[in-house]
Order: sequence, then structure tokens, then C-alpha cells
Amino acid sequence: MAAGDDGAGGEIRRRSMSHHGDHVDDDGLGVSAAAMDTPAQHDAPLSSATNVDVPASQSSALEGFSRPLVSRLSTDNAPRVRFSTDIERHGPAQRSRPATATSEAAQAGTAGGAKNRPGTPDLTVDTHEVAVEASSASAPSASPSPSGISPLPPRNAQSLLSPTSRNRGYSLRSALFRRNVHEQARSPGTSIELEETSGSSVGGIGSGQVEGSDNTHTTNKTGDATVSISPAHVDFAEAPSYPSSPPKTKFGKGPIALANYDTWLQNKEKGSGYIQQAKAFGIQAKKFILRIKDVPPSKDGRHIDLDPSRKEPLTDERTNQPFMTNWIRSTRYSAWNFVPRQLIAQFSKLANFYFLCISILQMIPGLSTTGTYTTIAPLLVFVTIAIAKEGYDDLRRYRLDKAENNRETQVLRANRATTNHADDVDRSSTITDQLHWETIKWQDLNVGDIVKLDRNDAAPADLALLHTSGENNVAFVETMALDGETNLKSKQTTASMTKIIHSQADILTCDARFVVEDPNQDLYSFEGRVAVDGKTAPLTLNEIIFRGSILRNTPDAVGMVIYSGEECRIRMNAIKNPRIKAPALQTLVNRIVILIVVFVILLSIFNTVAYRIWRSNEDDAFYLGGQSVSFFPSFTAFVIMFNTMIPLSLYVSLEIVKVFQMYFLHIDIDMYDPVSDTPCEPRTSTINEELGQISYIFSDKTGTLTDNSMKFRKLSVAGAAWLHDADLQETQKTILKHKQRKKGKQPIRKSMRSAKDVQPPLAPPTPVVEEEDPIAGTGEELQETQWKSSARPTKSQRELRTQDMLRYIQRRPHTPFSKKARMFLLSLALCHTCLPEVQEDGKTQFMASSPDELALVQAAQDMGFLLINRDVHTITLKTMPAGTGGEPVVETYEVLDVIEFSSKRKRMSIVVRFPDRRICILCKGADSIVMQRLKMATLANKKMVDIERRANKRKTMEAQHAIARMSEQLERKSSVGGRKSFSQNARASLTGRSSLGRPSLGGIGRSNTGRSSLQQVRDVDQWLRERENDHYEIESIDENSPVQTPRQSSVAVGRMSLAISETRSSLQLEEMEEMVDENVAADESAVIERCLQHINDFATEGLRTLLYGYRFLDEDEYATWKKAHLDATTSLVDRAKLIEASGDMIEQELELCAATAIEDKLQKGVPEAIDKLRRANIKMWMLTGDKRETAINIGYSCRLIKEYSTVTVLDHETGEVEQSMGAAVLAINSGNVPHSVIVIDGQTLAQISEIEPLKLLFYDLAILANSVICCRASPSQKASLVKNIRKRVKKSITLAIGDGANDIAMIQEAHVGIGITGKEGLQAARTSDYSIAQFRFLTKLLLVHGRWNYLRTCKYTVGTFWKEMLFYLTQALYQRSAGYTGTSLYESWSLATFNTLFTSLAVIFMGIFEKDLSASTLLAVPELYTKGQRNGGFNFKVYLGWMFMASAEAMVIYFCMLGFYGQAHFTEDNSIFALGSITFTACVVLINTKLQFLETHSKTTTNLVALVLSIGGWFLWNIILAAAYPIGTPIYFVRDAFFTSFGRSFTWWLTLILILASVHVFEFAVASLRAAFITTDEDVFQALEKDPEVKRRFEEAAAEELQLGWDRATNQEKRKEDAAKKVVDLLKQNEEDSREEQVREMLRNRDSGPGEARLEGRGTIGAEMEGDEINRILSRGYGRVRE
Repeated sequence: MAAGDDGAGGEIRRRSMSHHGDHVDDDGLGVSAAAMDTPAQHDAPLSSATNVDVPASQSSALEGFSRPLVSRLSTDNAPRVRFSTDIERHGPAQRSRPATATSEAAQAGTAGGAKNRPGTPDLTVDTHEVAVEASSASAPSASPSPSGISPLPPRNAQSLLSPTSRNRGYSLRSALFRRNVHEQARSPGTSIELEETSGSSVGGIGSGQVEGSDNTHTTNKTGDATVSISPAHVDFAEAPSYPSSPPKTKFGKGPIALANYDTWLQNKEKGSGYIQQAKAFGIQAKKFILRIKDVPPSKDGRHIDLDPSRKEPLTDERTNQPFMTNWIRSTRYSAWNFVPRQLIAQFSKLANFYFLCISILQMIPGLSTTGTYTTIAPLLVFVTIAIAKEGYDDLRRYRLDKAENNRETQVLRANRATTNHADDVDRSSTITDQLHWETIKWQDLNVGDIVKLDRNDAAPADLALLHTSGENNVAFVETMALDGETNLKSKQTTASMTKIIHSQADILTCDARFVVEDPNQDLYSFEGRVAVDGKTAPLTLNEIIFRGSILRNTPDAVGMVIYSGEECRIRMNAIKNPRIKAPALQTLVNRIVILIVVFVILLSIFNTVAYRIWRSNEDDAFYLGGQSVSFFPSFTAFVIMFNTMIPLSLYVSLEIVKVFQMYFLHIDIDMYDPVSDTPCEPRTSTINEELGQISYIFSDKTGTLTDNSMKFRKLSVAGAAWLHDADLQETQKTILKHKQRKKGKQPIRKSMRSAKDVQPPLAPPTPVVEEEDPIAGTGEELQETQWKSSARPTKSQRELRTQDMLRYIQRRPHTPFSKKARMFLLSLALCHTCLPEVQEDGKTQFMASSPDELALVQAAQDMGFLLINRDVHTITLKTMPAGTGGEPVVETYEVLDVIEFSSKRKRMSIVVRFPDRRICILCKGADSIVMQRLKMATLANKKMVDIERRANKRKTMEAQHAIARMSEQLERKSSVGGRKSFSQNARASLTGRSSLGRPSLGGIGRSNTGRSSLQQVRDVDQWLRERENDHYEIESIDENSPVQTPRQSSVAVGRMSLAISETRSSLQLEEMEEMVDENVAADESAVIERCLQHINDFATEGLRTLLYGYRFLDEDEYATWKKAHLDATTSLVDRAKLIEASGDMIEQELELCAATAIEDKLQKGVPEAIDKLRRANIKMWMLTGDKRETAINIGYSCRLIKEYSTVTVLDHETGEVEQSMGAAVLAINSGNVPHSVIVIDGQTLAQISEIEPLKLLFYDLAILANSVICCRASPSQKASLVKNIRKRVKKSITLAIGDGANDIAMIQEAHVGIGITGKEGLQAARTSDYSIAQFRFLTKLLLVHGRWNYLRTCKYTVGTFWKEMLFYLTQALYQRSAGYTGTSLYESWSLATFNTLFTSLAVIFMGIFEKDLSASTLLAVPELYTKGQRNGGFNFKVYLGWMFMASAEAMVIYFCMLGFYGQAHFTEDNSIFALGSITFTACVVLINTKLQFLETHSKTTTNLVALVLSIGGWFLWNIILAAAYPIGTPIYFVRDAFFTSFGRSFTWWLTLILILASVHVFEFAVASLRAAFITTDEDVFQALEKDPEVKRRFEEAAAEELQLGWDRATNQEKRKEDAAKKVVDLLKQNEEDSREEQVREMLRNRDSGPGEARLEGRGTIGAEMEGDEINRILSRGYGRVRE
């Protein structure tokens, strides 16, 4: 459990009006009658935007704008309608609008707003139809309103309570809402509530009446409901408190309440009727061909008897076949359909189909002039490789399926036990002997099998829980693989099963029959029943364990299989046949291919017709007599000649390029996680370029954005806020701000550092700060030590540390503050359900049902309150009252009662008896819930209204400032660094001009020193800071309010938060006294005000807040309550409701204890990554299975929701969903919303998806919004959202990222799927296209590698088309001189090797190594990423531009060759081979120089290698041809020609030089004109990169993403230095050892004497030395030899 799961209050709390009748003015949260909209405003159609500007939302800050009442606000601006019951009624005959196709049967399908799924057990209650009696006060009855989602306001005089629709709950609420707003505006502050009253005893039919100040309608209804209008009270709960379960409104099927929008949709659908019919016919044809049969629903669900002795599998009544086995399959192909599907897939690529047609023509004898198998052979090789690659990928999926199917589980095998035994003892022993748990594979499980799960086992199928050994018959399961939640879910058998099955042996004698609904995708609801010994009980999610769930904190559990295999919930949510992904660029390439095919055909027709005209000249040439060729062979020959304008190498070489791109992704050190030792792992090369075109990111929350860990971060006690940073003390590290540079390659200069960290966000821009480098060439260092809120990183943290609080308590233990603080710490250690476990190393770990509770208990341990033991009735704590150095005190507290947390109560309480025998109730929960149960709740409500008013004013100012900023410098569609993206002054300085005229790009980055360079750096720095600082922090409106900070003392404020300073441990006593204001601690009013302000601050920082309260009870009060509570816990009817009511009785009049703030710890760098992705014009959606409050909190933490965001919450339970969406659309389109976020839950999304008009409206809104958060979403809903955006937003590329099995469906559905190798396992990573270890790596993956890969692929593709057009146009131009006979200008062998040997490296190297901008620039300026989104790298405009260049250059080359050499009178050799050679050479040289130098920005040695190999290879090829070509060929005189004829011709070489000079001058001229008149962002930033100071500024902005790479480079330099140092040290050591040996030798000689040495005949060192000299030398010593 997690009380904090729903308790994340703050800005996300729904609040109504004042409490206990307190009036709230217009500036507060209440809304007076005068502030209500008029009926005309509600009747306005969607197309009208006059009255609606901004959608009201939960955190709407635009107080100055008009707010529609149809949206869900943070303050309920209108009276609320509350329902105690929502009973199905059969009203009188109902009429539908003519425009509605809803039938009476369809209306009858929705009962009380809930439509049963087919095959669900019949659990409905049918009531009798009664007549409606109109009171005298009611108006004359009229025709009822149509059934719909939300009927329009009544225009006729009509009873508001007439049963006009089967959707009673919603329509009645809507009618009462409008009546209260429009007709009773003079009585403000009223709410409408339906309450149960005592019913009549006759037939169960009572009377209901509406009580109000004006009109009263009395009607007799089944259900005995009373409608009462009473003054509103402030309710800070997030949902109204209902006596029973809250009503769940189900939308109808009729027209939506937005009349104009509905009419427009109906008119639109009229013209698409034939299309819909055609689609339906296609679906039916597909099902007929593939023999797909729809499985009909069962009559009354699936019936399963509990029978462990069953031998034969059960039969499915829907198919009359055995139930589906537990075998699963996620492969795309089977053995019989793999080859056909792959052939279709491969030849659906237009180019492959085109080459197949060409190869067929080539193999017809006599038609081909370029060989028979030159096309079909490489085509088959390429297609075979592609098929094999796809087959290998599917084989991997098959192996994963096989591994899961072969996992083992335990199944009960036993004979059916009888109940005729003599005595119970013998029977028990007999039954126990009959128990046999057989181990089988998962795939062998069948429906009805009884499975045993041990601790940490995964459920092999969907199970109905029969028995568990857990405490109170509760089993805890982890459902992270299904919904991504980290909280453990409690599962418990039904009361009837618990009575019968006390142990596993009792299963054999239990007579039970389960009836469950048919298989479906819904993870959040379940319908069924179980009959035990004739007694029937309902089955809900509490008794069901889905496949993929893991048993935690429970010894074992036994369940019966109810769904198996592909019918399990998790498999129903999976995509059975995932689509084969293809890059979006391929679609454009296909269109270009079609264009080229048309061009080739037209060119062939032209040449064929020209030949028919020229053929009349054949009679004049004797050698052509009788050699005419007919039309078709001539046309085919031309088609074959020009077919390589679409080269097969386009796809072969592209695969090579993409393989190298994958390799660069894999080896990038900046995307390597050293903690998990995981690099980036690309699993496909097909869609590399789409990484640079992403428009939408769909992200999971748990494990993807968050780190699956909760940390206790802040608390507010006795009016003071404290920071708990015990887990952050060891996180200090040093980072480089710039790339490490060698000392010799940079001048001694000052480094420019942005002042963004010290400048207030709204202050005027200041120049950069200059800092001297401490050592030239070394990187500047930053210290990251203090915790900062990820939601508000610019906010200064003034909270003191909890360590200081503990020292204060120890030194002054009897002050009011110390007493309250100790009470809070005691509450922290007692109010939970955690169990301690002592590990082998002596450390204590805790088992908790939620990470929130674990964080709280660990925080209590950090602060000296350690839980050491807990059993059913006691809790033992070990405290350190005197500090860590004092003696511990062990105390035992008696646990009297525990009132557990539930999602409805949103709180938990524990009643304990202290060691001094006092009884105390400790309560913790959502702040909005606990606040209403305080003794001073009225005062708290007033204070909260004031705080909210100040917060709303601040948010309004922030929103207005954001709108002003957006109007000034919002990024333009096609400009980042050029034109209007920079300010005029910055632009002028960047271009070297004084105005925004055409810039001179040549002089942008030349002056590295001087005034102009400094000003340029300042302009760039200002431009970057304007986009980096998107936090419009505005101080509170009431600056002098005492609630803003704990205490504005000189010590606290002066230090801000000295959380990392060790000197704080030596605080003096007077400093201790300055930390806490005891006067405030003793003033309950001030404490409440400051606590609420702190809660508000904590919530806006993205922390999950909880409020603690307590109250001491006397013995009599506890005894009275205990009796009522005991009756509730032992009741067999409505036990949960009674327990909730008894808990509510005692949880009153609480004393405020403290507030806590828990940080759902984000992964490192997540907020910064999201900020940069947002700047890259990428919209991010968060799709999670977690709760709404948790999702919104994380939205604030990761900056998906900003302080000034307008949050629109769509909730089917509150109604008016379509009006909220319509108002939000109008407000966004009006431009009055700076940042909009839509929040929707899975149930609302499911109901919206059933109604086409609402579905279209929702996606219109979602596309307009900046972000969307979908909570409680099932895997299939995640995939559906991705699919709809992928199909609805044209030219958008979607990316899905997640880490769990519940993310697989959306990963497969998106264009690009990213898997996180996180704590949820590797399921998502294995099925993804790319896997990374951390979300922050997505920044470099997209902004750098994605953009590089996109531009590389685009340049490769357009470069290939350009070179083919250039080369073959010369061939086409030559036909004019050859009589259009199809004679080739080029020799056939050279023609065949043109693409392979001489021009392939140019395009391949450009596709592999090209970098138009550096990584630091792309990360510092994410706006540059938009080029891929706009398809700026390759489109028809770009293609036509390159084709123009190819055509012009082909004509220049051909006609220069023809004029200067071919038709010159002084030409030595003008044979066809010589003419072709000069043209061929010019084309090869131009292609390589253009692609490797003119079009490549990053020049490396690879460019030189490509040039040498390609151009040098061509000349080597000519030498080989001249030496080895056969003699006597009739057309091409090749043999020795390069040596003797044209190769020795000065004219030939001069013509070649003139041609090359002409085309290169033409290239330079066009490039200069383009740069001068059509300056692109790349031109600007390429010039800026040349300035070292600007380059360093870019590196500062990209330091986080590039840190690992810099560290590696730095470490490599250090390793080299260390290696050199080791060599030097080794040489020194060797020399030292040698000298030491000499000294030892001299010592031995001195001891033995010189005479002995001579006698022995040894020439020792120093033998001839005198004794005095030796002594003098040795006196100094050497090395380790000393005297």
C-alpha cells in the first residue's frame, strides 16, 4: 500500500468552496453567482470562440482570462452533483434525433452508464418501471432529450428529472448542473447531492423529492433517492466522498453536446459511406481468404468447476473445442507463410519490383545490350540477404517464446476426495497423502488446473486465488510487467472460500464453481462469480492474479487457471502480428523511383521515335542496309540502357552505410552506462534515418523516466521546513565544462562562461562572465553537490538539514518544537505496515507493500527511530535520544488496531498504546483528506484559500510572461540560427553586417579575438540562455508574508542551505536557537499556515506530499469505538463499507503533526533531456499504468508540466468531457495558452474511443496540446494511442520508449521502438529497434546520431540519383550523334563497373562519415533537429535542385568534350572510346570531388582515401584495359589506346582540365549564390563553430551529454602520461639498483681490505682506491644504502 500514491496533493488537488459555510470571494477558489456563465455561453457551438479562451484545468493559472465551467478546474467553480446510487431505470419511450443512428436496443445496452461486455456473468439488478408524477411546481412535460453523452441544455419547458435516457446518472447530473447554474444563480454556493432515504415498505418503491430554494420536483422512482440542494462546503478531497462507490458515468452513443461539431462530422461522413463499405468488404474478404472466424461470445461467461482430479481438458462452449493451451507465440511468421510473406514484402518495394521487371527483359534473348544476368543475379543475392536477416530476427523471437513456454510450475494432481470417512483425523491424513504437486512446463497448463506459486514465482497464466499462506489470507503480487506500477497489490480469496479452504488439503474437498467473463483486454476490471456450497459471491480483481504477476512477501499461493495462453490479459494486450517497419524516407524514394521510371520510359520512347525518323538515313549507308530494328526491340534496348538511372547499388550500398551507422551507435561512449555495463544496442538498421525525424515520443513512466525508487526528501514540522539529504552526501563529483584540449593548439585566453546560474530568470540579460583558466588547456570544473528540485531547478533551497533538527532536539528537548518533532518521528516509525528483516550482515531491511512506505521507514531509521521488530500486536523501536554516541533506548508499543489504506480512503491509521499506557491514533494520508479531519479544519481551509489565491496570481503572471516570450522569440518553422531566430543585433554581429541583410558567411567566424568576437560570443550566449532558461520563477505576490520561509533569520537565509558543508556540525548554541522560531512552533494557527504553504511548495517541486495527524484517546472513547469497529470487521455484509465508516468515526479532531514530501526519484538527466527534446519541437506523451496523481506529480518533476501550464483533466466520472475538450481546443487555437497538458485515464479513453465524434475531437485536442499524460492505460491502449497518432498526423514519425513487458505493444506499434534495459527486465529491450540503458541517452541518440544518420542517408540517396543522372544523361546526349541507334558512348566493361568501383566509395563514405555540425553544437542548439521533421534533407525540391545540377553539368561535360575534342580538326584520336574516356573521366572526377569535398563538411583522411581509391582506381583501370583488352574489337579501340593514342594527346588532357574547371566553377558559383541568398541554419552554425569561444560555449551547454566521451579522452591522455611516467620511473629504478649494487660492492671491499682483494686476484671496484676516499664516498650513501 502507499498512502502517498494518491496523496500527491499540491497543485493537483481539487478544491471546492469554503468549509462549514465560510464564504469565499472571487479571488479565492469559490465562484459567486455573478461569476457564473450565462446559458448562452454553454449553448455556444464549438466553432465560436468568443466566450472561451483558456481551458480551465486542474492547475490553470490564467486567472485573468475567462474560464469555461465545462472544464475540470483546480477549484470547483460550480456546484457539484453527488450520487449515492445509480440505478438502472426503464423510462418511457425515448426518441432520438434524426441525425442519430442509435436504436432502442442500443440504448438499452447501457444500464446506469455501464455496458456489460459480451460473455460476462449476469450480475445486474432489474428494477420495475414506474410512472413519473410531475409535481405542481414542475413545468409541462415535453419530449425527452436524446440519449447521448451529455444532452444539450433543455430548450423547452420540461421536467429536469424526467427519465429521458437510459444513461440516467449522467443526464440527470447534467440537467441539475445546468439548472443550478442558470436558474438559481441568485443563490450562490449551493451544491446538489442525491442521498439515500428510507424507502417505502410497499414493493420497495419509495418516493424521491427535490428540495431547493426555488422549484421543487417530486417524482416517484425506484431506488428511493432524494435530491437535496444545500450550501456547499469546502471539500479538499480529490473526489467527492460518496456513501457508496462513486458513480461511473458511461457515455451514450448519440450525438455529442457540441452541435456544430456533430453536424460537421455527420456531413463529412455522408461522403465516406462507400469508402467505409469498401473497407468492411476488404476485412470480410481477408477473413474469408485467411479462414479467420470470429469467436462468438458465450451465453453466461466461462464456467469452470474446481476439480483437482480432472484428467480431460475442458471444452470451450464458444467453439466446442478444448480451451486454448498455455502456449504463446510472438513470432511474425510460421514455417508455411514465411517465404510467401517475405517475397511479397521484398517485392512490394518499388525498386525491387522495377529491377525484377528489368531482369526479365534482360533475359529475353536478343534484347539486352548489357548482358543477360547482370541484374537478376545481384538482385537475388540482395533479396536473399534481406529475407535471411528477417528470418534470423524471427528466429530470435521464437527462441524467446520457447524459453518462456518451457518454464516450469507446480500443478496439483490428485484423486477426487470423498467425504464419507470415519473421522476427521483419518480423513485429513488421507487427503494430505493425496496431495501431489507435479512439476510441468508452462505450455502444458490447461484451464481448470490448480497451480502453486512459491515466493518470487511468476504466474504462468491468469489465476483465480484459492488459498494463500500469507497473513490474514492475503497474497501480495507485483504487477510491474502489466501496468508498470511498483506498488504491491494485495490479493485475497472471497469470504466464502476462506471459510472452506483453511489449508491446501481442503482444496480437494471444496465444491466450488467459477463463472468468469470471456477473455478481454481490460486490466483494471473483472467480472465473475463463484458458488461455494450453493452460496454465490462476486469475483473482482482482488481475487485474480494475472499472468506476468510475481508473488512477493508471501510464502506461497494456490490458484486455478481461468485463462491460458493467448487468452491471458497480458497476451490479449499484445500485438499478435506486428507490422514490418519501413522508413518514411522509403516512401519518398519510391515516388522518386516512379518519377525516374517515367523519365526512363519517356526518354526511351523519345529515342525510339527519333530512331524511326532517322532510319530514313540508313539507306545512304551501305553498311546499314537491311539492319533496321523494329519499335519494341529498340524501345526495350533503350529501357535496358537507361535502367541503371535507378541503380541496384542504391540499396546494396545503403545497407553497408546503415551497418556502419549501427556500429557508431554501438561504440558511442556517451551512450554507455558504466553502472549496468550496457552500451547502446541497435537491433535493426532499416530505420536509422528515422531517429532524425521524430515528432512524437511516447514514454512509459516507471523504470523509464523514474528510477523505481522513492526517497524521503523534505518535511514540515512546527512551522519549519527541513531537507533530508542523507542519501545525497556522497554524490559529489567533478565534471568538465569543456572538452580537454592540448596545450599547444590553443592560445592563452579567458574562457567564457554563461552567467545563467547566477542570473535571475526574469532579469535583463547580462554579459558573460570572464574567468581565467587556472592552467591553459585544462577543463574548468564544477561541483555538483546540493539537491535541487527537478521541477524548479532555479529555486533556491532555504530548508535546513534534518541532521541539524536532530541536534537541536537533543540540545533543547523540552521546547514546543522539539516535542512536535519527536511526535512526528514517532509517527513516522509507527504508522505503517512494514516488516523488518535482519540480514546476515546485521543490517535491517524492510518488507513494504509500496516504495513510499519503505522510504518513510528508512527516513525514520536515518533520524534515529529504528524499527527492529513487529508482530501482530507490538512494534519495537530503538531510538537514540542522545545522538549516535549515546545509549540506545528500546521501547515497545502495543498495536491495538490498524485501519489500512485504500484507494478510496486515501489514508491509513494505526491505534497504539504508548509505553506510558496512553492510547493514540496516528493517521497519515493525502493532505487534502487529512486536512478535513483536523481539529482546526476551518482555519486550514481559509489558509489554503489564501495560499491558492497567491499561487494563482503568481501563475497568471508566469503565464502572461510566457505568452509574451513566445510571441517574441518562438522558434520559426525554417529558421534557428538565421533570419529571425536571433535578435537583430545578434544576427548583425554573427554575419559581420549592421543589419539583417544578406550575410557574408565568409567572415562570420574569422575574427577570433577583439571586440567583434567578444560581442559575437555574448550574442550567442544570450540567444542560448533565452532558450535554456524556461523557468519563469516569479516570487510570491505577498513578499512580506510570514509563510514564505520558515524563518527569515540571518543564519538561515545567509546560508541558504549549507547542506554539504562539514562546518555545520560545529554549530554553536546561539546558531541553534536561530534555526527555529519557538514562538511559531507554539502558535497552532501559524504552524498550520506555514505547513500548508510548505505542502504547496513541495507539490510544485514535483514531490509527493503526505499529511500526518494524531489524537490521544481516553479508554472509554476507545472502548466504545472498538466495539463498533469489531462489529464492522466481523460483518458478512458490506464489510469494507462498514470498516470505512468506523475508521471515519475515530479519524476526527486530529492534531496537525507534520507534512512529508517524497521524491519519486527520476533517472539522472531526465528533466534536462525532456527540455532539450521539447526545444527540438518533439512532443512528449507519458503513458503509464500508474495512478493519476502519481503521473501528474512525475509530470511536474520531469518538467512535462510547467508552472504556468494549463492542465485539462478529462474524467468520465465528472462528466462534461466533450465540453472540456471543445473549450480546450478553442483556447489553444486562440493563442492564450502558453503551455497545455491533457490528462486522461484509461477508462475515459476507452469510453471516448467508442464514440467516433468524441474520438476525433480528442485526437484534435491531443495533437494541439504540448503534452498528454495518460494514466491507468493498458498496454493495448498505449499501442492504440501510438497507432492513432501515427496515422492521423501526416508526415509525423513516432517513437515509443519503455522498459517493461507492458510497453512491448506500443514499442512495436511506433515507427521507432526504444527499449530501456532497466529493472523491469529485458522484455522491452529484446523486442525494440534500439535499446539504451538510461532515458537521458535518448538526447544524443536523436539530436546527434539521429540527425547525422538522417542527413547522411539523404545525402547518400540524392547523391546517388545525381551521379546516375549526370552519367547517363551524357549517354542520352550521345544518341544524337549516333543516330539514336542505342550505341553506347562507354565501353561495356567500364560501364558495368561504374557504380561498383569508381563512384561507390564517394557516396558510401559520405553516408558513413559526414557530420554537418559537431555533436556539441547539435546538443546545445536542439532547434537544429527540426530539419528532419520538415524533411529538409531530402524532398522533391531538393531532388529537383540536384537534378538541375546534374542536367546542367552533363551538358557542360558532353558539349565541352564534343566541341573542344570530338569535333576539333586537330584531334589525334576522336574514336568513340577516346570520346567516352574523356567523358567518363570527367564524370568520375566530378562525382568524387563534389561528394567528398564540396558536399562534405567534416574533412578527414577518409575523404582522401575515397578520392585516391576512386580516381586512382579509374586510371589504373584504364591501364589494365589498355594492356589486357582483346585486339580487334569492332567498336571500341581499347588495346594500347591509353598508351599510344589519346593518352599521349595534349589536347585530350587539356580538354579534360577545361571540362573539370568549368563544372567546378559552376558548382562554386551555385553554392555561393545559394549561401548568399538562401542562408540555412547549417551555414550560420558552421561559421559559428569556427570561433573557439563560441565553440566552448556550445560545449558548456552540451557538457552533461558529452561528459563520458571527454572523460575517456582525458583518461587516455592520463594513461599515456602514466605509461611514460612508468617507463621513466623504471629507468630510474634500474639506475638506482645499479648504483646500489656498486655501493654494496664498495662496502664489501672496504670491510675485507684492499690487500685481500689483490691476493684473490679480483679486480673489484674501488680496490685501488684509498681508504679515505672510499669512506668519503660512502659517507654520503646512495638510494636505500645509508650509514
